Amino acid sequence: MAGSLWWDVLLGVLVGLLVFWFTLIVALVLVRPRGDLLREALRLLPDLLRLLRRVAADRALPRGVRVRIVLLMLYLALPIDLVPDFLPVIGYADDAIIVVLVLRQVVRRDGIDAVRAHWPGSADGFAALVRLCNLHDQ
Repeated sequence: MAGSLWWDVLLGVLVGLLVFWFTLIVALVLVRPRGDLLREALRLLPDLLRLLRRVAADRALPRGVRVRIVLLMLYLALPIDLVPDFLPVIGYADDAIIVVLVLRQVVRRDGIDAVRAHWPGSADGFAALVRLCNLHDQ
């Protein structure tokens, strides 16, 4: 009977994870970037990666912020994602959502100037980043 209980628990956890994953996929399909917004986000990608590297290396920022950035970079580098990248459009949406959440935490903790000081791109690119990530409301 005890062995059966473990299988029931394991099956319940697996079903719960599948339901959660399916719900995540549906949510990403519904809120995925459209049109110019997606194109603008892709254009910012090289500057965004340099920004993350610079923020992670800045010893003036709190350790918690730097740890979050390093964990974000590790997640982005992993070949395994919550949503597989081979799925059109939504495959990269989970990465984008996690980047936005981490950048919002950085801004909430240290202000927009902490991000602006490390931005390697143009002023227009920074304005687009602020608009895409909704950083001005933090």
